[in-house]
Amino acid sequence: MTNEQTAVFGGGCFWCTEAIFQRLTGVTHVESGYMGGRADQATYRAVCNGDTGHVEVVRVTFNPDQISYRDLLDVFFAVHDPTTLNRQGNDSGEQYRSVIFYGDDEQRQVAENTIAELTAEKAFPDPIVTAVEPAEEFHVAEDYHQNYYNENSRQPYCMFVISPKLEKLEKKFAEKLRA
Repeated sequence: MTNEQTAVFGGGCFWCTEAIFQRLTGVTHVESGYMGGRADQATYRAVCNGDTGHVEVVRVTFNPDQISYRDLLDVFFAVHDPTTLNRQGNDSGEQYRSVIFYGDDEQRQVAENTIAELTAEKAFPDPIVTAVEPAEEFHVAEDYHQNYYNENSRQPYCMFVISPKLEKLEKKFAEKLRA
């Protein structure tokens, strides 16, 4: 039996984030959903209105013997802009904020240390605004949001927003990609 763990990230539209993490060796499952806000408001329509307190997130199940939590964080910070508050590209609103929801104290510490290291290295021209918060109840997104890029890669949003992120992933993290 594998020693699986989970990580939860919000880095803009969950279609983008899901497609990124699905391609990594050691990631066994990625699920789009919502975190924060009230359970009865965890629907795409309500969350898109931007006033429910939810964030579009992905829940990543991974085998730490194959990929570390820190490796996941490195990918997370490389494929979205952690310096813009409540915005990723044309997607704006609190539901698109950059956030790491930690499951335990070890994840919290690794996330905080990673942000501190990136800040010290001046890895970004502007300050990192990514929040580090305790995980709350995860609400699975509607079925049509799951595996979105893989099933809709010819859609304009996928071609113009997600595909360039995947190209960046392939260039920067080729050694971490599935064969």
